[in-house]
Amino acid sequence: MYWQLQTTLKPNSEIEKTLIKPVKFYARKRRAGVTGNIYSGLHEFNEMAFLLHFLREKDVFFDLGANVGVYTLLASGICKAKSVALEPIPLTFKLLSRNIELNSLQYKVTLINAAAGDEPGTLTFSSAQDTTNHVIRHNETEADTIEVNVIKIDSLIHYSPALLKIDVEGFESRVLIGAENILKSIALKAIIIELSNTVEYGFDDTYTHHILTLNGFKPFSYDPFTRKLSSISELLSDNIIYCRDINFATSRVKNAGPIKIMGEKI
Repeated sequence: MYWQLQTTLKPNSEIEKTLIKPVKFYARKRRAGVTGNIYSGLHEFNEMAFLLHFLREKDVFFDLGANVGVYTLLASGICKAKSVALEPIPLTFKLLSRNIELNSLQYKVTLINAAAGDEPGTLTFSSAQDTTNHVIRHNETEADTIEVNVIKIDSLIHYSPALLKIDVEGFESRVLIGAENILKSIALKAIIIELSNTVEYGFDDTYTHHILTLNGFKPFSYDPFTRKLSSISELLSDNIIYCRDINFATSRVKNAGPIKIMGEKI
């Protein structure tokens, strides 16, 4: 109710809100990538809770398709891990940068204004669809577009990430093709990836799953309250956690300290 009152009185303002103490973020009416956290504490609760229980201070986290940086804020602001955050849309990237500066996390977070893909170069993106901005598909008509730089994630292998989050609106397989060496790295233990059931970029979720299983990863769901990772057999259009070493991941989440969210500890 307080948020609704704030946005009624200041409909076009950036309003500072608390994510999980002491981490804050800037929110604005109709910015779906962040306002969900005001209502639910964590808008992708199970996957974000997995990150909070899994990451440690010495880890590196990759946030691919960072939007305004909620996952990065959790990784570096709460878990104290180092993060590398990629966001292709310049306006969104500015908001991401402001959230990092708001929490004085510049020393923990490397920001890259680029998209991830299978080859370096440029791609045409939509630019006015908030969290669903995406690579323009064949025969798609979109009034607001922008050319963005593209890098292969393998070019960042020296960071040795322990956890990847990939939210790229159907471009997942292309990102993974450009991460061949990182996927083979023993440092990488888990991946949070959004499957979107699209074949518009030449591959479907089955191929994404194939790449991951070929590299030893298996799909799981996570219950933050019991801290249990459960194997899943059916791939849905949703976020899925892939783990390569389930014993390692289980030990991590079981031994993590509690996190207080909206008055409740998990």
